[in-house]
Amino acid sequence: MSIKSIKKGTILVAKPTLTNDIFQRSVVLITEHIDSGSIGFIINRSTNLPISIFVSEVESGALVYEGGPVDKENIYYIHKRPDLIKNSEKIADNVYWSGVYEDVKIAVNQKLIKDNEIKFMIGYCGWSPNQIINELKDNSWEITDLDFDIFENWSSDLWKKLMKQLGGENLIWVNTPADPSMN
Repeated sequence: MSIKSIKKGTILVAKPTLTNDIFQRSVVLITEHIDSGSIGFIINRSTNLPISIFVSEVESGALVYEGGPVDKENIYYIHKRPDLIKNSEKIADNVYWSGVYEDVKIAVNQKLIKDNEIKFMIGYCGWSPNQIINELKDNSWEITDLDFDIFENWSSDLWKKLMKQLGGENLIWVNTPADPSMN
């Protein structure tokens, strides 16, 4: 796939060259890609902590995901309920980012929005202009389209599933341990 094909809704799958950091075996949803840079969220790494631990006014057991290394003092959310959350930004079909926080709080607390309709992240991934392009040239990422229900597939084995789907040389890494010295 061409480097120019990065857009909102693109999925980045970390290549094994990205090791020993937050991006190792990560899957990232791109929510913004413009001349001034790119923004995305890691979608396959749970903190195993509920949102209510981070935001006491949100009464839910929905887990928070490790969104990325930037701005880890804030909670972000993607969802598929723009009808309940005003000012949501469309990322792809049935995938929205952000929106009015008060709407989120009300929708979650009143159980109008289900756990499989919203995902919370702490922090985000950010790239300066051309940084992501350079990482692609360095073969750090595979690019794929968002062709699955992002709200149903946030499992820890999502990286392996996508590497299998991408096929080719990626298949060699599917059963390799994250730390090859442990093989």
